[in-house]
Amino acid sequence: MSDDPVMLRPVDESDLSVLERFLTDPEATGPFQWLGWSDPGRWRRRWAQDGLLGDDGGHLMVVAGGDKCGFVAWRKIVTSRSSYCWNVGAQLLPESRGRGVGTQAQRLLVRYLFAHTPVVRLEADTETENIAEQRALQKSGFTREGVLRSTVFRDGQWRDVVRYSVLRGDSPGQW
Repeated sequence: MSDDPVMLRPVDESDLSVLERFLTDPEATGPFQWLGWSDPGRWRRRWAQDGLLGDDGGHLMVVAGGDKCGFVAWRKIVTSRSSYCWNVGAQLLPESRGRGVGTQAQRLLVRYLFAHTPVVRLEADTETENIAEQRALQKSGFTREGVLRSTVFRDGQWRDVVRYSVLRGDSPGQW
């Protein structure tokens, strides 16, 4: 794990160039997140609109020791006419991976969302081959629920993903 404490904070304008790397640099995204070229201007438009913090989801910067490591995000998944949950994720720059930063960031995001929203369920998905992310989710208190077949199209083929969840009533000591 990183020696520096990991923190989450709102995105500010100087962070947008870091976020743009995830849409323009295949090396920055890593093998499981590169889905092809995308409009890097979308970050700036969304930030100008709501600071990347909206009613249907949001993004927070992950920082450790003053370094911008990446971001965590959540989006609303409507589960019925009167309920919803959050689908969460994290994206770290290559230099921040493998140090426990992602695990800490996901724990902090779980705490934040349970403290500031009424949801009972958070869920996360990752490709079946992304073993590092599966470990980070488990260390963050998430439980593996199952495999969703042919869910993500990446690099010319459909890929299976593993779904994880954490419930408000699960052991808070894990997160």
